[in-house]
Amino acid sequence: MKEIRYNTSMESLFASTKDNIFTDVVIGDSKKVLHKIQDNTVDLVVTSPPYADNRKKTYGGIHPDDYVAWMLPITKELLRVLKPTGTFILNIKEKTLDGERHTYVLELILEMRKQGWLWTEEFIWHKRNCFPGHWPNRFRDAWERLLQFNKTRKFNMYQDEVMIPVGDWSKTRLKNLSEVDLTRDNTKNGSGFGKKISNWIDREKVYPTNVLHLPTECFNRNHSAVFPEALPEWFMKLFTQEKDLVLDPFVGSGTTLKVAQKHNRNSIGIDILPDYLDIIKERTESSNRFIFLSEEEYNGWNHKPDRDTEVCRREYQPVSFEI
Repeated sequence: MKEIRYNTSMESLFASTKDNIFTDVVIGDSKKVLHKIQDNTVDLVVTSPPYADNRKKTYGGIHPDDYVAWMLPITKELLRVLKPTGTFILNIKEKTLDGERHTYVLELILEMRKQGWLWTEEFIWHKRNCFPGHWPNRFRDAWERLLQFNKTRKFNMYQDEVMIPVGDWSKTRLKNLSEVDLTRDNTKNGSGFGKKISNWIDREKVYPTNVLHLPTECFNRNHSAVFPEALPEWFMKLFTQEKDLVLDPFVGSGTTLKVAQKHNRNSIGIDILPDYLDIIKERTESSNRFIFLSEEEYNGWNHKPDRDTEVCRREYQPVSFEI
């Protein structure tokens, strides 16, 4: 069952139903909207917040020196709403300021650890079609950080879901194995690492590395920072299952929501700019599963008299249908 929802109660908003997949979009400040989500309910947070002092025309820009203080109230709320078995993926990159990389990302990691986060892993997004350019003291920026944070050391992870083909090299390399290939060959430097080539025989798939080779997104109409659909998709496969709940507190043009719908994940998207609603509607239209709530409307519903709430219910009845 797929459904359009327009909720009118604190209890039902952001709450999954037994059989339906929902997509909730809230226009408002994440710092305030996140307060409305219950503790320990989200399975995966994946987001790309405004970078320091960037996107001034769309997000206003946050100076690098102020970035950590701006971000910490949001990460505090994310820590609260994430399940103990959940994961937080943060797409971020340091800004170059006065000829050197600013340290706000490193400072943010340290402060988040003080909040209780575990910095479990760092993935790299290698942007295969990065923007061209030339600078006297550096080369083109072809990668971004994908920081993985968790609440506990035991979290849900479905590694088999992101396995990749072993590659054509195996067709020739594994044909004629030497005696060394049939046993574990330890490195000569005493590091303790080694390999046994024969372990690759008959394997069709292997586990990937922590480097994601993805092009930048070509869909960028009216939005200045769209990450590719394959990025949240990879992490949804790795850290969630169907009907799990995915949250993007800086949802922008709705990439995370579109991918969540595609893979039958419940999702919540929050963004401060109402201009992106039309883009989100267009990108999620084929699934027909969305609601759109402004922060003002949402807060109003929770505090209006009953007769006003009833008016909302008559005007916005939930519609359920089979696809």
